[in-house]
Amino acid sequence: MHINTLSIIIPTYNEERTIIALLNKVKDVILINNIQKEIIIVNDCSTDNTELAVKKYTTENPDLSISYFVHNINKGKGAALRTGIHKAAGEYLIIQDADLEYAPQEYNILLQPIIDDFADVVYGSRFMNDKSKGFVFCWHTLGNKFLTFLSNLFTNLNLTDMETCYKIFNTKMIQSIKLEENSFGFEPEITAKISKLYGIRIYEVAISYHRRTYKEGKKINWKDGFRAIYCILKYNLIK
Repeated sequence: MHINTLSIIIPTYNEERTIIALLNKVKDVILINNIQKEIIIVNDCSTDNTELAVKKYTTENPDLSISYFVHNINKGKGAALRTGIHKAAGEYLIIQDADLEYAPQEYNILLQPIIDDFADVVYGSRFMNDKSKGFVFCWHTLGNKFLTFLSNLFTNLNLTDMETCYKIFNTKMIQSIKLEENSFGFEPEITAKISKLYGIRIYEVAISYHRRTYKEGKKINWKDGFRAIYCILKYNLIK
Protein backbone atom coordinates (compact mmCIF):
# COMPACT_ATOMS: atom_id res chain seq x y z
CA MET A 1 0.00 0.00 0.00
CA HIS A 2 1.46 3.33 -1.09
CA ILE A 3 0.76 6.35 1.10
CA ASN A 4 1.92 9.86 0.20
CA THR A 5 0.59 11.79 3.20
CA LEU A 6 -0.58 11.00 6.74
CA SER A 7 -2.99 13.56 8.19
CA ILE A 8 -2.49 14.00 11.95
CA ILE A 9 -5.68 15.24 13.63
CA ILE A 10 -5.03 17.03 16.95
CA PRO A 11 -8.12 18.16 18.89
CA THR A 12 -7.14 20.66 21.59
CA TYR A 13 -8.84 22.18 24.60
CA ASN A 14 -6.77 24.11 27.14
CA GLU A 15 -3.50 22.37 26.30
CA GLU A 16 -1.08 25.32 26.39
CA ARG A 17 1.21 23.39 28.76
CA THR A 18 1.74 20.46 26.42
CA ILE A 19 0.90 21.47 22.84
CA ILE A 20 4.37 22.77 21.93
CA ALA A 21 6.13 19.70 23.30
CA LEU A 22 3.64 17.50 21.43
CA LEU A 23 4.16 19.38 18.16
CA ASN A 24 7.92 19.06 18.52
CA LYS A 25 7.53 15.30 18.93
CA VAL A 26 5.33 15.14 15.83
CA LYS A 27 7.86 17.27 13.93
CA ASP A 28 10.73 14.96 14.88
CA VAL A 29 9.01 11.82 13.62
CA ILE A 30 10.39 10.51 10.34
CA LEU A 31 7.69 8.40 8.75
CA ILE A 32 8.54 5.23 6.88
CA ASN A 33 8.44 5.15 3.07
CA ASN A 34 9.01 8.91 2.97
CA ILE A 35 5.38 9.55 3.99
CA GLN A 36 4.73 13.25 4.49
CA LYS A 37 2.84 14.76 7.44
CA GLU A 38 -0.20 17.02 7.34
CA ILE A 39 -0.88 18.41 10.83
CA ILE A 40 -4.44 19.55 11.51
CA ILE A 41 -5.08 21.29 14.84
CA VAL A 42 -8.65 21.97 15.95
CA ASN A 43 -8.95 24.30 18.93
CA ASP A 44 -12.26 23.56 20.66
CA CYS A 45 -12.69 27.07 22.12
CA SER A 46 -9.82 26.91 24.62
CA THR A 47 -9.89 29.51 27.40
CA ASP A 48 -6.12 29.48 28.00
CA ASN A 49 -3.24 30.44 25.68
CA THR A 50 -3.46 27.38 23.43
CA GLU A 51 -4.18 29.54 20.37
CA LEU A 52 -1.25 31.88 21.03
CA ALA A 53 1.08 28.90 21.45
CA VAL A 54 -0.10 27.23 18.23
CA LYS A 55 0.11 30.39 16.13
CA LYS A 56 3.59 31.18 17.43
CA TYR A 57 4.74 27.64 16.72
CA THR A 58 3.28 27.72 13.20
CA THR A 59 5.10 30.98 12.45
CA GLU A 60 8.38 29.61 13.77
CA ASN A 61 8.06 26.35 11.77
CA PRO A 62 7.08 27.37 8.23
CA ASP A 63 8.47 24.10 6.87
CA LEU A 64 5.70 22.13 8.59
CA SER A 65 2.30 21.64 6.98
CA ILE A 66 0.05 22.90 9.81
CA SER A 67 -3.61 23.81 9.36
CA TYR A 68 -5.34 25.47 12.30
CA PHE A 69 -9.09 25.64 12.91
CA VAL A 70 -11.07 27.10 15.80
CA HIS A 71 -14.50 26.39 17.25
CA ASN A 72 -16.14 29.58 18.52
CA ILE A 73 -17.94 27.58 21.21
CA ASN A 74 -16.79 24.49 23.08
CA LYS A 75 -18.40 21.51 21.35
CA GLY A 76 -16.41 18.53 22.65
CA LYS A 77 -13.64 16.24 21.45
CA GLY A 78 -15.86 14.35 19.01
CA ALA A 79 -16.91 17.59 17.32
CA ALA A 80 -13.28 18.70 17.06
CA LEU A 81 -12.40 15.36 15.48
CA ARG A 82 -15.22 15.71 12.95
CA THR A 83 -13.84 19.09 11.92
CA GLY A 84 -10.34 17.68 11.55
CA ILE A 85 -11.48 14.59 9.68
CA HIS A 86 -13.47 16.73 7.24
CA LYS A 87 -10.39 18.87 6.51
CA ALA A 88 -7.93 15.97 6.11
CA ALA A 89 -6.30 15.55 2.69
CA GLY A 90 -3.91 12.66 3.31
CA GLU A 91 -4.72 9.15 2.13
CA TYR A 92 -4.76 8.04 5.78
CA LEU A 93 -5.27 9.90 9.04
CA ILE A 94 -4.36 9.33 12.67
CA ILE A 95 -5.90 10.81 15.80
CA GLN A 96 -3.43 12.43 18.21
CA ASP A 97 -4.44 13.85 21.59
CA ALA A 98 -2.78 17.16 22.45
CA ASP A 99 -1.43 15.90 25.78
CA LEU A 100 1.66 13.73 26.10
CA GLU A 101 0.02 10.41 26.97
CA TYR A 102 0.67 8.93 23.52
CA ALA A 103 4.04 8.84 21.73
CA PRO A 104 4.16 10.14 18.12
CA GLN A 105 7.39 8.20 17.52
CA GLU A 106 5.15 5.11 17.35
CA TYR A 107 3.26 6.28 14.25
CA ASN A 108 5.30 3.87 12.15
CA ILE A 109 4.17 0.94 14.29
CA LEU A 110 0.58 1.76 13.39
CA LEU A 111 1.36 2.47 9.74
CA GLN A 112 3.19 -0.80 9.08
CA PRO A 113 0.12 -3.12 8.84
CA ILE A 114 -1.43 -0.72 6.32
CA ILE A 115 1.73 -0.48 4.23
CA ASP A 116 1.98 -4.28 4.30
CA ASP A 117 -1.65 -4.41 3.12
CA PHE A 118 -2.84 -6.32 6.18
CA ALA A 119 -5.29 -3.65 7.35
CA ASP A 120 -7.59 -0.76 6.46
CA VAL A 121 -7.89 0.43 10.06
CA VAL A 122 -5.31 0.09 12.86
CA TYR A 123 -5.91 0.54 16.60
CA GLY A 124 -3.03 1.10 19.01
CA SER A 125 -3.60 -0.93 22.17
CA ARG A 126 -2.34 0.17 25.59
CA PHE A 127 -3.05 -3.30 27.00
CA MET A 128 -1.09 -5.57 24.67
CA ASN A 129 2.25 -4.98 26.42
CA ASP A 130 3.79 -3.59 29.62
CA LYS A 131 5.26 -0.38 28.18
CA SER A 132 2.70 1.91 29.80
CA LYS A 133 4.22 4.34 32.25
CA GLY A 134 3.04 6.35 35.24
CA PHE A 135 0.36 6.01 37.90
CA VAL A 136 -2.33 3.50 37.00
CA PHE A 137 -5.94 4.48 37.70
CA CYS A 138 -7.51 1.15 38.63
CA TRP A 139 -11.05 2.20 37.77
CA HIS A 140 -9.95 3.67 34.44
CA THR A 141 -8.24 0.41 33.48
CA LEU A 142 -11.19 -1.73 34.56
CA GLY A 143 -13.61 0.69 32.90
CA ASN A 144 -11.72 0.65 29.61
CA LYS A 145 -11.55 -3.14 29.58
CA PHE A 146 -15.26 -3.43 30.38
CA LEU A 147 -16.22 -0.98 27.63
CA THR A 148 -14.01 -2.83 25.15
CA PHE A 149 -15.57 -6.16 26.16
CA LEU A 150 -19.08 -4.75 25.79
CA SER A 151 -18.23 -3.23 22.41
CA ASN A 152 -16.74 -6.52 21.22
CA LEU A 153 -19.92 -8.38 22.13
CA PHE A 154 -21.86 -6.28 19.64
CA THR A 155 -19.25 -5.72 16.92
CA ASN A 156 -17.85 -9.28 17.00
CA LEU A 157 -14.35 -7.78 17.00
CA ASN A 158 -11.62 -8.99 19.32
CA LEU A 159 -10.09 -5.66 20.34
CA THR A 160 -8.21 -5.17 23.59
CA ASP A 161 -8.51 -1.36 23.68
CA MET A 162 -11.53 0.16 21.95
CA GLU A 163 -11.10 3.44 23.87
CA THR A 164 -7.56 4.10 22.63
CA CYS A 165 -6.79 7.48 21.09
CA TYR A 166 -4.43 6.04 18.49
CA LYS A 167 -6.47 4.92 15.51
CA ILE A 168 -5.46 5.11 11.84
CA PHE A 169 -8.18 5.21 9.18
CA ASN A 170 -8.39 5.41 5.42
CA THR A 171 -9.39 9.05 5.06
CA LYS A 172 -12.02 8.66 2.35
CA MET A 173 -13.55 5.77 4.26
CA ILE A 174 -13.99 7.68 7.51
CA GLN A 175 -15.12 10.82 5.68
CA SER A 176 -17.92 8.76 4.14
CA ILE A 177 -19.26 7.78 7.58
CA LYS A 178 -21.79 10.05 9.27
CA LEU A 179 -20.36 10.80 12.72
CA GLU A 180 -22.60 12.28 15.42
CA GLU A 181 -20.95 12.21 18.83
CA ASN A 182 -19.64 15.54 20.17
CA SER A 183 -17.68 14.26 23.15
CA PHE A 184 -15.84 11.09 24.17
CA GLY A 185 -18.57 8.92 22.64
CA PHE A 186 -16.60 9.11 19.38
CA GLU A 187 -14.64 5.95 20.23
CA PRO A 188 -17.55 3.48 20.58
CA GLU A 189 -19.43 5.22 17.75
CA ILE A 190 -16.66 4.91 15.18
CA THR A 191 -15.85 1.36 16.29
CA ALA A 192 -19.48 0.31 15.85
CA LYS A 193 -19.78 1.96 12.46
CA ILE A 194 -16.56 0.68 10.91
CA SER A 195 -17.32 -2.84 12.14
CA LYS A 196 -20.38 -2.83 9.86
CA LEU A 197 -18.39 -2.01 6.71
CA TYR A 198 -18.22 -4.96 4.36
CA GLY A 199 -14.76 -6.51 4.09
CA ILE A 200 -13.13 -4.06 6.52
CA ARG A 201 -9.79 -5.24 7.90
CA ILE A 202 -9.18 -4.01 11.46
CA TYR A 203 -5.78 -4.61 13.03
CA GLU A 204 -4.40 -3.94 16.50
CA VAL A 205 -0.81 -3.22 17.53
CA ALA A 206 0.84 -2.65 20.90
CA ILE A 207 1.71 0.94 21.87
CA SER A 208 3.11 2.64 24.95
CA TYR A 209 1.09 4.98 27.16
CA HIS A 210 2.23 7.64 29.63
CA ARG A 211 -0.70 8.41 31.90
CA ARG A 212 -1.36 11.88 33.25
CA THR A 213 -3.37 12.77 36.34
CA TYR A 214 -6.40 15.03 36.68
CA LYS A 215 -4.08 17.63 38.21
CA GLU A 216 -2.06 17.50 35.00
CA GLY A 217 -5.18 18.11 32.92
CA LYS A 218 -6.84 14.72 32.32
CA LYS A 219 -10.44 15.43 31.30
CA ILE A 220 -12.35 12.16 30.91
CA ASN A 221 -14.52 11.16 33.92
CA TRP A 222 -17.09 8.62 35.09
CA LYS A 223 -19.91 10.38 33.22
CA ASP A 224 -18.08 9.71 29.96
CA GLY A 225 -18.06 6.01 30.85
CA PHE A 226 -21.86 5.94 31.07
CA ARG A 227 -22.05 7.86 27.79
CA ALA A 228 -19.79 5.24 26.19
CA ILE A 229 -22.14 2.45 27.31
CA TYR A 230 -25.07 4.36 25.82
CA CYS A 231 -23.17 4.85 22.55
CA ILE A 232 -22.23 1.16 22.34
CA LEU A 233 -25.91 0.24 22.59
CA LYS A 234 -27.13 3.06 20.37
CA TYR A 235 -24.80 2.61 17.42
CA ASN A 236 -24.80 -1.18 17.47
CA LEU A 237 -28.49 -1.83 18.09
CA ILE A 238 -30.38 1.19 16.82
CA LYS A 239 -28.30 2.44 13.90
